[in-house]
Amino acid sequence: MRFLLALGILLVPDGLSLEQFEKLHKELRPAGEEAWRSIPWKVSLLEAREAAIRESKPVFMWSMDGHPLGCT
Repeated sequence: MRFLLALGILLVPDGLSLEQFEKLHKELRPAGEEAWRSIPWKVSLLEAREAAIRESKPVFMWSMDGHPLGCT
């Protein structure tokens, strides 16, 4: 949270008060009841492969190359 507050201060010339930051932070956070949050995602490809074999399910793999913000 300190990092986000520092980032907010850098992006806004006059800076953000803690109150403004907390309000903005609350507005930008995703809702907790989103369906994709209930999926037991695997970070390790090996773990995902083992689970897929065990459960007879396919593996969905998302990968990308380049800058995380698409600035390539």
